[in-house]
Amino acid sequence: MRDISHKQITLRTARAVGVVFCGAATIELIRSGQLPKGNLFDVARAAGFLGAKHTSQLLPHCHPVSIDGMEMTFEFLDPSTHAELLGERTAAGNGIVIIGEARSIGRTGIEMEVLTGVSVAALEIYDMLKPVDKQLEIGHIRLLEKKGGKSDRERYFATPPSCAVLVCSDSTAEGKREDKSGKVIQEMLKAVNAEVRHYAVVPDEKTAIQQQIRQWVAEDIQYIFTSGGTGLGPRDNTVSAVKELLERDADGIAEAMRVYGQQRTPMAMMSRGVAGSIAHTLVVTLPGSSDGARESLEAILPAVFHARKMMKGGGH
Repeated sequence: MRDISHKQITLRTARAVGVVFCGAATIELIRSGQLPKGNLFDVARAAGFLGAKHTSQLLPHCHPVSIDGMEMTFEFLDPSTHAELLGERTAAGNGIVIIGEARSIGRTGIEMEVLTGVSVAALEIYDMLKPVDKQLEIGHIRLLEKKGGKSDRERYFATPPSCAVLVCSDSTAEGKREDKSGKVIQEMLKAVNAEVRHYAVVPDEKTAIQQQIRQWVAEDIQYIFTSGGTGLGPRDNTVSAVKELLERDADGIAEAMRVYGQQRTPMAMMSRGVAGSIAHTLVVTLPGSSDGARESLEAILPAVFHARKMMKGGGH
């Protein structure tokens, strides 16, 4: 199974559809409640719920998912209602349309659970109708919509945001230590389609840090990510240098990084990282370690890119 421990816990939703085709006479039996196996839709709904809950036991690579809410609805095929969803030709037939919807707060999507639920509900309908209809057919099972996680990325920014990475380290600036965290930051930004325009290394000194940040702000770089100087050491000056420049604090960003990091190591509580805006530029301070920088960005990307719209007066 894929490692999803790096993913953010977010609200995830999904909708799926499926159709059980049957004869016109079968529809009348359902409407009149004359099926030999009893109530159709209540049993099919329960079967769909059970199928969804057991998805991870049926599909080897699916992670167990907490289903926080789920609904299964059933409708008789109707051209006026289902033509847009299924096509005019399909909607003109006889059958039962199954719509599954689910919500989950977790690290991975819930679309497979919805698709499994719809599939099992369709099989249950097939089983209950087979004594009265020999022409049954299941089809058109597909995902209609999913939200949450990477699928929502495009809503955070319309064009690639411009970014700059500033490594604040005495030893790296002196050539005694190879920079690793700055490279990790660049790779992760590029992976979410951000444009890294600048990369620089400066000593962990207030004057050098502030001078470089002011230069990039004047250039209207949208996001500046610093690396290093967020600890409690005597030469950890980055946070203090950035704080003096900030016009508006964005404490929620720093809190999100610490909470995410705390779930992975208790040392995350030692971070003094801050975030905030200068003019229309957002500055975020990240730890100097590769793991710390990676985990901090995992906590805030790509949602942090919504800040630009807010700073420009676009609201939430």
